[in-house]
Amino acid sequence: MPLRRGMALLAAVLWATPAAAQTATDAQAALARLGIPAPRVLVTLKSGPSARYRVQIAHDRVAVTASSPVAAVRGVTAALTAQGRFHASWEGNRVGSLTGLATRDSGWVTSPFAFRAYLNTCTYGYTTPWWDWARWEREIDLMAVHGVDMPLAMEGQEHVWRALWREQGLSGTQVDQLFAGAPFLPWERMGNMAGYRAPLSRHWIEKKRVLQKRILARMRALGMTPILPAFAGYVPEAFAKAHPDARIYRMREWEGFPGTYWLDPSDPLFAKLAARFLKLYTAEYGAGRYYLADAFNEMVPPIADDGSDTAHASYGDSTANTAATRAAALPRAVRDARLAAYGKRLYASIAAAQPGATWVMQGWLFGADKEFWTRDAIAAFLRDVPDQRMLILDIGNDRYPGIWKQTNGFDGKDWIYGYVHNYGGSNPVYGAPDFYRRDLAALLADPARGRVRGFGMFPEGLHNNSLAYDYAFDAAWPSGDMTLVPWLARYTRARYGWSDAAMVAAWQDVAAGVYDVRYWTPRWWNQRAGAYLFFKRPAADAPTFPATPGDRAKARAGIDALLKVAAQHRDSALFRYDLVDLVRHEATLTLDDRLKAAVAAYQHGDVAAGDRETARITAMAQAIDGLIGGQQETLASWIDDARAYGDTPADRRRFEEDAKAQVTIWGGAGHLGDYASKAWAGLYADFYLPRWTMYLGEARAAALARRPVDEAAFLKRLHAWEGRWVGDGRAYRAAAPADAVGAARALMAQVARP
Repeated sequence: MPLRRGMALLAAVLWATPAAAQTATDAQAALARLGIPAPRVLVTLKSGPSARYRVQIAHDRVAVTASSPVAAVRGVTAALTAQGRFHASWEGNRVGSLTGLATRDSGWVTSPFAFRAYLNTCTYGYTTPWWDWARWEREIDLMAVHGVDMPLAMEGQEHVWRALWREQGLSGTQVDQLFAGAPFLPWERMGNMAGYRAPLSRHWIEKKRVLQKRILARMRALGMTPILPAFAGYVPEAFAKAHPDARIYRMREWEGFPGTYWLDPSDPLFAKLAARFLKLYTAEYGAGRYYLADAFNEMVPPIADDGSDTAHASYGDSTANTAATRAAALPRAVRDARLAAYGKRLYASIAAAQPGATWVMQGWLFGADKEFWTRDAIAAFLRDVPDQRMLILDIGNDRYPGIWKQTNGFDGKDWIYGYVHNYGGSNPVYGAPDFYRRDLAALLADPARGRVRGFGMFPEGLHNNSLAYDYAFDAAWPSGDMTLVPWLARYTRARYGWSDAAMVAAWQDVAAGVYDVRYWTPRWWNQRAGAYLFFKRPAADAPTFPATPGDRAKARAGIDALLKVAAQHRDSALFRYDLVDLVRHEATLTLDDRLKAAVAAYQHGDVAAGDRETARITAMAQAIDGLIGGQQETLASWIDDARAYGDTPADRRRFEEDAKAQVTIWGGAGHLGDYASKAWAGLYADFYLPRWTMYLGEARAAALARRPVDEAAFLKRLHAWEGRWVGDGRAYRAAAPADAVGAARALMAQVARP
């Protein structure tokens, strides 16, 4: 029988099959929201031992048989993407004509992973604090496009925490002083700090309560298994003082914030609080199967019997805190017994309240604090937890690879492999598609991988480098040649509407130039955060800033090639978006070069050269700010979203200041300033540039006076200026340039000038 006729008959039979359940309807509804009309798609759900789908296309109709609604959405969109008819990303959707589709049968496409996980506890601070239901609905649909079926679902929990602590006798005022400002809540939830920029609006708490109900209902309807919050032991200071006989330890001062309070799981109060939290949570949002409890996120476990060691311990992140030192270690047998008891009781507190549930924890700490979390320490912490009732999110394999190898696949525990990729929502252009492909292949081929149950992307912030996420999740659903050139051909055709050899060659150079970096190392340098030198607080060490990762010659060649084909893609908003982002990135790297040159010139007494570079810095920063006004996020959009979340003038003012603080000064007395630095219109011209203008003015005056800059005095003045900036209430507006391609071309001409 000819293929076309056979496909037609099979499609006709499948079309006659009624929808098996409401979940099939939910998959069709998700596809319709993505722009694929429900009448064009038949969804049949068939449970099986693994996540899989089969897509059959005939006569411009699509029939998908899948193991879940998520797999169905993934299958349909992947099949249409392969034909260049569909693309969905943070930057927007493109749905091409659904006529003239090639007849295809994908066969069964099976993911090698039982779960595909997504999101990070920090995403709920760096990206989502001002999201409404419309924005969450779109994100959940994008999760389905990527085949994500295990997202972290952290919204709405303050409603439950508030109820718990009021039951425990705390006053409304005491509870109000516990919750951090909305963009800082993840670190209060994880016990790193408490009460920063308190109080949190009760209107905000109520909105998130309502929102979480809708989020969970949609996730569950699509067949997703959300990871929910649980009690990890952190208690309010008022609770600690009200229970002086309880085993409550003062924890270390994370990033200069006052120490928090952690209740030892051996204390009877722990099980009581853990059970009550889950009972309240379940009554509000329904029961779950997977519960996240991170007791030691960038915190050091107490080992001494009285917990006195932890308050004075230093965190051992080898990149961010190279000067950190560790307090003297207690005997290994003591340490191991304490760690084993912590692990066993943390698990038991969840299992007792929700029999059959699984304890989930992030494995970030094992890589980030290797001095404490040795192979033996990790083994002790995990040993008394049932293997299949623990799920470790091994999120840091792009920055701290190989922890799973050192622990023999986490000693038999279930675990998920993945990458953070993005830190703080900062958005330099980078990612490592070919690394992801090779790395996942090596993982799956390694017999020592143990019980790896899934793959995930765990970004701290969203809305950047969507190419990296498309590629990584495609690698988790292998259904075509994943080597870079054929993948780029499919990607550009689907994203822009058409592609050719010149487009693919241009993107090959771009990939080699910028998308071959698995971790953006310049973001931490000399104890200062910031995605680029231009985003860091100015200082005299600027001339020693290291060379940028990647291959800038390749990057410029790729950008120049994209500019040459730009006229052929003048109607593609997504092409313009990508071009602008690449040019912005390259121009910012050039800004860094010119900052280094300007500071060095003034330090050497060459005022004329310093003045020339300063003028070029000003012009380029302002040009970048104008170029990126039409990108997905700007300082104006971030502030507008924050203000829109407020129901009162006081809330709107507070949310605006919290929003501005988070992307600039952050807080504490550690390394968090500029951690969440964003490449946004408004920040280039109104925050980063004025800071450097102030410093270059000081450097010029110092050069004329033949003296060094008084760095301490400047930093004091800068901090005062930053504080005023956060609270100044200035209104911002941003708009795309009338001719984005022309503006990009002009900016690249500035970049090219010696």
